[in-house]
Amino acid sequence: MAVDPRQIVAGVLTVTMFVMLGNMITRDHFASLPVDSDISIHSTSKQSLGNGPWIQNGKSLKPCWTKPVLQEADQSQGFVTFSLTNGPEYHVSQISDAVIVARYLRATLVIPDVRGSKPGDKRNFEDIYDVDNFMRSLDGVVKVAKTQPAEVSARNLAVVKVPNRVSEDYIAENIEPVFTSKGNIRLATYFPSVNMKKMKEKSNIDSIACTAMFGTLELQSEVNEVVESMVERLRTLSAKSNGQFIAVDLRIDILERKSCQGDSALKSKSCYGPEEIGMFLRKVGFNKDTTLYLTQSRWDSSLDALKDLFPKTYTKESIMPMDKKAKFLYSESSELEKVIDFYMCSESDVFVPAISGLFYANVAGKRIASGKTQILVPADIPGSSAALTDHISHYVLKKNHFVYSCFC
Repeated sequence: MAVDPRQIVAGVLTVTMFVMLGNMITRDHFASLPVDSDISIHSTSKQSLGNGPWIQNGKSLKPCWTKPVLQEADQSQGFVTFSLTNGPEYHVSQISDAVIVARYLRATLVIPDVRGSKPGDKRNFEDIYDVDNFMRSLDGVVKVAKTQPAEVSARNLAVVKVPNRVSEDYIAENIEPVFTSKGNIRLATYFPSVNMKKMKEKSNIDSIACTAMFGTLELQSEVNEVVESMVERLRTLSAKSNGQFIAVDLRIDILERKSCQGDSALKSKSCYGPEEIGMFLRKVGFNKDTTLYLTQSRWDSSLDALKDLFPKTYTKESIMPMDKKAKFLYSESSELEKVIDFYMCSESDVFVPAISGLFYANVAGKRIASGKTQILVPADIPGSSAALTDHISHYVLKKNHFVYSCFC
């Protein structure tokens, strides 16, 4: 039986991606930063918004970049292809790098597919994201093709590794020669570190990165409706806090893999277990009537200690509309679950990352842009209480997230 060469290339690419992600050379830890007296959180007033230390959200920031325009005459005949992998926190960065590369090469960018962690777990872009918004947002920035042309095959498609937050120098030295030789390339973005901090000096590609990271990805209508229905359900359950709820990125499989359960003796921590999160939230002032949403999809007995402290703790399984569970929760793929979590954490009134890393960083960027700056970084707090403002994310306090290069 004949084997399609493109399937071989795709398989090799997928394996390569997971190997590279498993060998990231820098591990992110939560930073413990004091609140500087001259730094304001976007919302400065603390008012009665319900029982608990809720802080009023600020105004959405305004884009302060100029959309770059590319002349049609400057376009080449080559194509840049790639896939979105490993969840929405990676998708944001992968889109940005691909747009920057295609723009620099004056190439046509092919809309990516979406691939999960299991072999054969592949979806079309439009199964998750709004393809019309994607093309509209990049109009004039880079030429976009909805599908890969038939003439672009494995024989003339070179796989090129691209470091996250790729620079023009890297493209010129490592990617452009391959593109010039082959005419078409497939990108494989890897993450040598988790770095979403604002650059000290603006570069020529910042406006392109801003457009790609904060303008291209919107959920398609069905997925968006599921997220909105879950948010509304949580607000209904949160009557005692005026409809407000906390989203906690807490996934048992990752906590176990990072050996986070019961590691409270560590001084520099990259994650916190369920009971630690519960104690942290109680010490900063949230009471037992506070509603929590966890990114853990289904209930696990290790969450019982958290539920003892916060009885109104929910997972997707308990609040997702019944008629949507088969497609979005009980399918063999976890990609839709990850996407729902990313947007739930972006829409909540408070976000608490129990796990450090790119999910925390990119959710923080999306929240900051929309004025939702109540992002609380957990810590082991001695004593019985602590000021909530002592635990606001450094991305907000120091304004050092890349989003501040894009929004004013």
